[in-house]
Amino acid sequence: MESVHEALRVLEVINRYSAGVNLTQVARETKLPQLVLARAMEQLIRANLAIPIGPDAYIAGNALLLTEAVDGEGRGHLRETLAWVRDAVGACVYVARYTDGEVSITQYADGPATPVVEEWVDFRDAAHASAVGKALLTQLGPDDRKDHLSRHQLTRFTPHTLTSHQDLFHQLDTRPPNAPLLDLQEYALGTVCAAVPITAGPNAECVALSIPVPDPGRLKQAARILQGEAAAVLLALIVAGSTHPPARRPENGILSTTV
Repeated sequence: MESVHEALRVLEVINRYSAGVNLTQVARETKLPQLVLARAMEQLIRANLAIPIGPDAYIAGNALLLTEAVDGEGRGHLRETLAWVRDAVGACVYVARYTDGEVSITQYADGPATPVVEEWVDFRDAAHASAVGKALLTQLGPDDRKDHLSRHQLTRFTPHTLTSHQDLFHQLDTRPPNAPLLDLQEYALGTVCAAVPITAGPNAECVALSIPVPDPGRLKQAARILQGEAAAVLLALIVAGSTHPPARRPENGILSTTV
């Protein structure tokens, strides 16, 4: 989330200079360190929110116009981003949101070599057993978590599924900061998953991946890459109008849309 805030600060400056602006001026106005600024520029260029027009000059990218496009270009940009992340992690990638008290998969990008997980149990009933569900539940307060679990039993889907509220809450609340949420064959035997929270608006959101092979080493590497690309996914969601930009700091789960 911090990197998204930084990228949006940079974008605000770039957007003010229709003829282009250099990094020196951007650094002066944002007061961001050089390395942080370079990372933010890389994210903006990848998201087509900034375009280099010279050795040290940038203008706002075409993607800024896509949120108001009537032909769905903003959604197309989101699909392209998810497809790029899918190829980077080597796994099917999902975007999920917690809305109206339920888990919902809103986007996904799969392929012949990166199949979507088989939804043999409705994801709305499996938040305790899926990486997506855990990443959304961990962003809820205690009362909202209890409300959700009062409506959905902690059913044992595999021998690895947690069925105790206490054990589940302990797992959610004691994970290291910024660590992905994991599903180690808890939803389905033979499949492992990881999810990273990317909330920007009023609803909890996350980006996740699934690997149809119980390989801890491969999952760890893919989850690390997913963490690195989570900001790009959030920026693409903002461009597509699927979520709202982060507030400025002081501060049926049926697969509904395919990529």
